[in-house]
Amino acid sequence: MALDGLTIAALRKELADFLTEGRIQKIVQTEKDELFFTIKTAEDLGRGRQVKLYLSAQASLPLAYLCEETKAAPPAAPSFCMLLRKHLQNGRIVSVSQPGLERVLRFEVEHRNEMGDLCRKTLLIELMGKYSNIIFLDENNRILDAIRRVPASVSSVREVLPGKDYFIPSTQDKKNPLEADAVTFSECLRFKAQPVFQALYNSYTGLSPILAQEICFRSQIDPDLPVSELGNEQILSLFRAMEKGILEVVRSGDFHPEILYENGAPKEFSAVPLTLFGNMEKERMCSISAVLLTFYAKKNAAIRIRQKSSELRHVIQVHLERATKKYDLQMQQWKDTEKREKFRLQGELLTAYAYQITDGLKEVELLDYHTDQMVKVRLDPARSVSENAQRLYEKYNKMKRTAEKLSILTEETKEEVEHLKSIQASLNLAENEADLMQIRREMIASSYLRGSTREREEMSRSQGVFIPARGNISNKKKASAKARKGSGKGGTPSGRNRRKEGAPGGESQPLHFVSEDGFD
Repeated sequence: MALDGLTIAALRKELADFLTEGRIQKIVQTEKDELFFTIKTAEDLGRGRQVKLYLSAQASLPLAYLCEETKAAPPAAPSFCMLLRKHLQNGRIVSVSQPGLERVLRFEVEHRNEMGDLCRKTLLIELMGKYSNIIFLDENNRILDAIRRVPASVSSVREVLPGKDYFIPSTQDKKNPLEADAVTFSECLRFKAQPVFQALYNSYTGLSPILAQEICFRSQIDPDLPVSELGNEQILSLFRAMEKGILEVVRSGDFHPEILYENGAPKEFSAVPLTLFGNMEKERMCSISAVLLTFYAKKNAAIRIRQKSSELRHVIQVHLERATKKYDLQMQQWKDTEKREKFRLQGELLTAYAYQITDGLKEVELLDYHTDQMVKVRLDPARSVSENAQRLYEKYNKMKRTAEKLSILTEETKEEVEHLKSIQASLNLAENEADLMQIRREMIASSYLRGSTREREEMSRSQGVFIPARGNISNKKKASAKARKGSGKGGTPSGRNRRKEGAPGGESQPLHFVSEDGFD
């Protein structure tokens, strides 16, 4: 479930309760798009202790919540972090607010400038998917800087650059549900040419598709029903469900955050009880931060690992595509060798009937004494009958040798494809950087990655490096190389170029076959 306006409202209340009048003691930027704040809560509220505030503008997983632990700070702080430290460190958090039910949190911070005068600055986090950002404003609502600068070349709607005035981006004519009444609700909804649940979340800020479906469920209205088919009573029922289930909760601050589980895994979360998923296991929590931390902990780690494994994924995908193409080509070539019995039979018949055939013919029809059927054999008129027969036997023997070699090569390639798929699966299951390092070492050992000089030296000194499903392939390559050494020109079925064993990225060359009539 995405962070909707209702979840942000619950988060705003929680942050306001804990952080208002607190002092910012430490600011750390651990990633290019995330910040940790260490805040000492107000003594006069009886909570003279430190709490950690996590803010992330990561496009795929924007988040904000209270936590107990932070990541290690980088050796050198980024410029945005240095700017925040200059203005906000030791500052007092005056308020935490949310404009309407927008997915925006505003932190008003009071601090003293270089002259000792009290000033106010605003730190905002916009939790809007790929448009997420953390923006720092002065007292005149002008942008001092942002964790992600957005020039006009990137967005024609709004520039996020130092010196520009800040405004919340357009919400596509969505209205604030906190200002709605029964009349305006009906007017807003009635002319939407959409299913009911889509009309709801497209009409009002803060509503996600899940919340819109929950409103429909509480109203006992099919969420996929076209708005045009709604009666006045049904529209009123929808408004009452939104008013009671959402708006009253926001106004009173009486949130009941929970996580819903499916087969033991977190499936959804909400700041209010969801009746839509009646059969799911529910875990009620006292803190929306705890809900977000629990729900997104694994997901956030998985996204970071996936980003850091993108290079390895690309390399494996390239090799997998090549190996799969190579296997398909080899299988087609092996299938083509099944025609070899035709040439053996034709050579046998020519030998058996040689005394009856006159030299210089282009074609002859002979009786197959195995099946009592006539077989046409094309001849080279420039050759004698015995030479034509010998030619056909040579084609047969060549294709037989090719088939024998292909049976080894296809098995090797098949195991290589399976090995690459196993590495791909390991990348999908990787949970930390140690897992990625182990996979990287395996790829270097398998010649899929070159690796740095240091990595190669460490691996050459290392003993007992485990490479799953690869030892057999290497052994078979050695055995098949020996088998090829004395049979066939150049060590390949065709005698054509073939990449050196173990060299990454090579593709097999097409094997050389005769035409249907037995000649080149």
